[in-house]
Amino acid sequence: MELLINGLLVAVGLAMLYFGAEWLVKGSVSIAQKFKISQLVIGLTIVAFGTSTPELSVSVSSAINGVSDVALGNVVGSNIANIGLILGISAIITPIAVARQTIRKEVPIMIGVSVLLLAVSLDAQISMIEGILLAIGVVAFTVFSYKSAKKEEQVVESTDGTVSVKTTTYRSILLIGIGLVLLTIGSFVTVDNAVLIAQNIGISERVIGLTLVAVGTSLPELITSVVAARKGHADLSVGNIVGSNIFNILAIIGISASIAGITVNDSMWSDYYIMIIFALVLLPIMRTGFKISKLEGIALLAGYLIYTAVLLLM
Repeated sequence: MELLINGLLVAVGLAMLYFGAEWLVKGSVSIAQKFKISQLVIGLTIVAFGTSTPELSVSVSSAINGVSDVALGNVVGSNIANIGLILGISAIITPIAVARQTIRKEVPIMIGVSVLLLAVSLDAQISMIEGILLAIGVVAFTVFSYKSAKKEEQVVESTDGTVSVKTTTYRSILLIGIGLVLLTIGSFVTVDNAVLIAQNIGISERVIGLTLVAVGTSLPELITSVVAARKGHADLSVGNIVGSNIFNILAIIGISASIAGITVNDSMWSDYYIMIIFALVLLPIMRTGFKISKLEGIALLAGYLIYTAVLLLM
C-alpha cells in the first residue's frame, strides 16, 4: 500500500513539473514579447535562476549541516546532467537552433566560471570570502544579461500561437510565479517518493544518490527545456541550461560557501574535469550549422550515460 501511495505521488510530482514548465514557458515568452527582450536573455536569467531552486535548496541545506560533498557534488553533477542529459534529450526530441550570441558570449562565460570553480578549489577548500566573490559574480552576470537585452531589443514572436501579446503583464508574471512554485514542489515530491520506492525495493543509497537525487534536482530544467524546445522556443531552452550552469556555480556554490566554507575532496577533481569537458564540447557542437542536431543530442546523452555508468562501477 505504501509503495502504491509513493507511486501515485511520483505521478502527481511529474504532473506538477509538466504544468509548471508549461506555464513558466508561456509567461516567460509573453514577458519577452511585451518588453522586447530576447527569449535567450529571459532563459538565461528568470527561467534559469528559477529552475535552479532545487539545487539551491539542497546545497544550502547541506552547507548548513556541514555536508560539503553533497553541497558541491549536487552542483557539479547537475551541471553535467544539464548538458549531457537535458540538452541531449531536448535535441533528440527536436533539433535546437542556437543563436550566435550564445556561442560568442554565454557559453564562453559558462566555460569561464567552470574553470573559475576549479581554480578556487586548488587549495582543497572554497572559503567564505571566495563564496562571497562568486555570489557577487552572479549579480555581475545578471547586469551583463540585462545590458545585452537593452542593446538587442528584439521583438520575439511566438511560434506556437499559444501566447498573445495582449496577455497582461500581471498574468504573465503570475504564470511565471505559479510555474516556478509547481516546478520546485514537483521536483521534491517526485524525488522524495522515488527515493522511498528505491529504498523499499533494495536499491543502495549510493546508487540513489548518484542517480535519483542528482537527476532529480535537474528535473525542472529538463521539463522546461523539453517543453520550450517542442514549442519552438529554442533560445529559451538553451538559455535555461547555460544560465542554470552559470547560476549553479556563482550563486549556489557562492551562497553555500559564504555560509560556512566548502571542503573539496580529492574525489571531486575528476568530476570537475568532466564538467569542463562537457561545457567545452558544446562550442564545436553549436557551431555546426548553429544548432544541436538529433545525432549530436544522442552523442551528448551517450556521454552522460557513460559517465554515470563509470561512476556506478567505481
